[in-house]
Amino acid sequence: MQNRFEISTSGPGLYAFTRQVADWVSGTGLLTLFVQHTSASLVIQENADPEVQVDLQNFFARLVPPTTDPAMAYLTHTYEGPDDMPAHIKAALLPTYLSIPVTDGRMALGTWQGIYLFEHRDRPHIRSIAAHLS
Repeated sequence: MQNRFEISTSGPGLYAFTRQVADWVSGTGLLTLFVQHTSASLVIQENADPEVQVDLQNFFARLVPPTTDPAMAYLTHTYEGPDDMPAHIKAALLPTYLSIPVTDGRMALGTWQGIYLFEHRDRPHIRSIAAHLS
């Protein structure tokens, strides 16, 4: 069984889409989610306190600043904007796919776990996530 989820983003941050996936899954098997972009990631993270998502975003912004930061002067891929190459680096550091067991139509996520698209670019995007349940 396959599906595609589209997530609209308005800039950097974590965008929850657990509910959309939960509404789609059925049966028992292994769910694979794969983001079809090189400047965004997928993460399973705490869904109770929004400060966790803010702190994660701030950490990665400090870890990999834009190319306008003097510390990033060594980068050569800069023609798509100061956020582009840093977005590719963040996507290389974080997962672009997730595997989640599904039992009796429910994902085996922990109590405080949610599924997030982690947008790394500054401008709005529509991100596609391929889903496969087998």
